[in-house]
Amino acid sequence: MAREGLHFNEKQIKIASKMIDKLETTLDILYYFLEHKKDQTFVIVLISAKDIDLCDLLKKEKRDTDMLFKIHKEDDLYAVICQKTKVEGGYRFAERLLRKILLSNGHSVYSVALEIRTTKYSIKEAILRLIDTYFQAKAENKEGEIVFRSLY
Repeated sequence: MAREGLHFNEKQIKIASKMIDKLETTLDILYYFLEHKKDQTFVIVLISAKDIDLCDLLKKEKRDTDMLFKIHKEDDLYAVICQKTKVEGGYRFAERLLRKILLSNGHSVYSVALEIRTTKYSIKEAILRLIDTYFQAKAENKEGEIVFRSLY
Protein backbone atom coordinates (compact mmCIF):
# COMPACT_ATOMS: atom_id res chain seq x y z
CA MET A 1 0.00 0.00 0.00
CA ALA A 2 1.42 3.36 -1.03
CA ARG A 3 1.90 6.00 1.61
CA GLU A 4 -0.02 9.22 1.14
CA GLY A 5 2.01 11.85 -0.65
CA LEU A 6 3.92 9.38 -2.84
CA HIS A 7 2.79 9.34 -6.43
CA PHE A 8 4.87 6.46 -7.82
CA ASN A 9 5.73 3.25 -6.02
CA GLU A 10 9.30 1.88 -6.04
CA LYS A 11 8.88 -0.14 -9.25
CA GLN A 12 7.30 2.83 -11.04
CA ILE A 13 10.11 5.16 -9.99
CA LYS A 14 12.67 2.66 -11.30
CA ILE A 15 10.82 2.43 -14.63
CA ALA A 16 10.59 6.23 -14.86
CA SER A 17 14.31 6.48 -14.12
CA LYS A 18 15.12 3.98 -16.90
CA MET A 19 12.94 5.93 -19.28
CA ILE A 20 14.77 9.15 -18.54
CA ASP A 21 18.13 7.41 -19.01
CA LYS A 22 17.11 5.88 -22.33
CA LEU A 23 15.21 8.78 -23.91
CA GLU A 24 16.81 11.98 -22.64
CA THR A 25 19.63 12.35 -25.19
CA THR A 26 17.40 11.51 -28.16
CA LEU A 27 14.75 13.96 -26.97
CA ASP A 28 17.42 16.62 -26.54
CA ILE A 29 18.17 16.30 -30.27
CA LEU A 30 14.47 16.43 -31.18
CA TYR A 31 14.01 19.49 -28.97
CA TYR A 32 16.79 21.16 -30.96
CA PHE A 33 14.82 20.47 -34.16
CA LEU A 34 11.65 21.85 -32.56
CA GLU A 35 13.46 25.08 -31.69
CA HIS A 36 15.35 25.55 -34.96
CA LYS A 37 13.36 23.94 -37.75
CA LYS A 38 9.79 24.36 -38.88
CA ASP A 39 7.14 21.63 -38.45
CA GLN A 40 9.17 19.21 -36.33
CA THR A 41 6.37 18.03 -34.02
CA PHE A 42 6.86 14.48 -32.75
CA VAL A 43 4.95 11.81 -30.87
CA ILE A 44 6.16 9.31 -28.28
CA VAL A 45 4.13 6.11 -28.04
CA LEU A 46 4.54 4.05 -24.88
CA ILE A 47 3.11 0.55 -25.20
CA SER A 48 3.08 -2.79 -23.42
CA ALA A 49 1.41 -6.12 -24.15
CA LYS A 50 1.48 -9.72 -22.99
CA ASP A 51 1.89 -12.98 -24.95
CA ILE A 52 3.27 -11.42 -28.12
CA ASP A 53 6.73 -10.59 -29.43
CA LEU A 54 6.07 -6.87 -29.12
CA CYS A 55 9.63 -5.90 -30.03
CA ASP A 56 9.40 -7.74 -33.35
CA LEU A 57 6.00 -6.25 -34.14
CA LEU A 58 7.19 -2.72 -33.37
CA LYS A 59 10.29 -3.17 -35.53
CA LYS A 60 8.08 -4.22 -38.45
CA GLU A 61 5.54 -1.42 -38.01
CA LYS A 62 7.73 1.59 -37.32
CA ARG A 63 9.11 3.81 -40.07
CA ASP A 64 12.85 4.18 -40.70
CA THR A 65 12.72 7.60 -39.03
CA ASP A 66 10.98 6.26 -35.90
CA MET A 67 13.13 5.19 -32.97
CA LEU A 68 12.38 2.15 -30.80
CA PHE A 69 13.46 1.86 -27.16
CA LYS A 70 12.98 -1.09 -24.80
CA ILE A 71 12.11 0.50 -21.47
CA HIS A 72 11.33 -2.39 -19.11
CA LYS A 73 11.84 -6.06 -19.93
CA GLU A 74 9.62 -7.49 -17.18
CA ASP A 75 6.58 -5.46 -18.27
CA ASP A 76 7.42 -5.72 -22.00
CA LEU A 77 7.29 -1.92 -22.14
CA TYR A 78 8.53 -0.05 -25.22
CA ALA A 79 8.69 3.53 -26.40
CA VAL A 80 8.55 4.55 -30.05
CA ILE A 81 9.46 8.11 -30.95
CA CYS A 82 7.83 9.14 -34.21
CA GLN A 83 9.56 12.14 -35.80
CA LYS A 84 7.66 14.71 -37.87
CA THR A 85 4.38 13.32 -36.58
CA LYS A 86 1.33 15.16 -35.34
CA VAL A 87 -1.51 14.00 -33.16
CA GLU A 88 -3.49 12.36 -36.01
CA GLY A 89 -0.53 10.37 -37.32
CA GLY A 90 0.51 9.28 -33.84
CA TYR A 91 -3.00 8.13 -33.05
CA ARG A 92 -3.30 6.18 -36.31
CA PHE A 93 0.05 4.50 -35.63
CA ALA A 94 -1.08 3.51 -32.11
CA GLU A 95 -4.42 2.23 -33.51
CA ARG A 96 -2.59 0.09 -36.07
CA LEU A 97 -0.34 -1.35 -33.37
CA LEU A 98 -3.29 -2.11 -31.11
CA ARG A 99 -5.18 -3.84 -33.92
CA LYS A 100 -2.17 -5.99 -34.90
CA ILE A 101 -1.47 -6.96 -31.28
CA LEU A 102 -5.06 -8.07 -30.75
CA LEU A 103 -5.12 -9.97 -34.07
CA SER A 104 -1.98 -11.80 -32.91
CA ASN A 105 -3.73 -12.84 -29.67
CA GLY A 106 -1.79 -10.37 -27.55
CA HIS A 107 -3.57 -9.08 -24.49
CA SER A 108 -3.18 -6.72 -21.55
CA VAL A 109 -2.35 -3.96 -24.03
CA TYR A 110 -1.75 -0.50 -22.60
CA SER A 111 -0.94 2.31 -24.98
CA VAL A 112 -0.21 5.96 -24.30
CA ALA A 113 0.91 8.57 -26.80
CA LEU A 114 2.26 12.05 -26.17
CA GLU A 115 2.48 14.66 -28.91
CA ILE A 116 5.20 17.23 -28.30
CA ARG A 117 4.81 20.55 -30.12
CA THR A 118 6.92 22.83 -27.94
CA THR A 119 10.07 22.95 -25.84
CA LYS A 120 8.19 24.84 -23.13
CA TYR A 121 8.33 21.72 -20.96
CA SER A 122 11.66 20.21 -19.93
CA ILE A 123 12.60 16.85 -21.38
CA LYS A 124 12.30 15.20 -17.97
CA GLU A 125 8.87 16.73 -17.45
CA ALA A 126 7.72 15.40 -20.85
CA ILE A 127 8.99 11.92 -20.01
CA LEU A 128 7.42 11.98 -16.55
CA ARG A 129 4.07 13.16 -17.95
CA LEU A 130 4.17 10.28 -20.43
CA ILE A 131 4.99 7.61 -17.85
CA ASP A 132 2.49 9.09 -15.38
CA THR A 133 -0.24 8.86 -18.04
CA TYR A 134 0.77 5.23 -18.67
CA PHE A 135 0.61 4.33 -14.97
CA GLN A 136 -2.78 6.07 -14.70
CA ALA A 137 -4.09 4.14 -17.71
CA LYS A 138 -3.05 0.87 -16.06
CA ALA A 139 -4.54 1.90 -12.69
CA GLU A 140 -7.82 2.83 -14.41
CA ASN A 141 -7.75 -0.45 -16.40
CA LYS A 142 -7.77 1.26 -19.79
CA GLU A 143 -6.65 -1.95 -21.43
CA GLY A 144 -7.05 -1.89 -25.20
CA GLU A 145 -7.48 1.90 -25.29
CA ILE A 146 -5.15 4.56 -26.59
CA VAL A 147 -4.66 7.43 -24.18
CA PHE A 148 -3.42 10.50 -26.03
CA ARG A 149 -2.03 13.74 -24.62
CA SER A 150 -0.38 16.81 -26.16
CA LEU A 151 2.21 19.24 -24.86
CA TYR A 152 1.88 22.64 -26.49
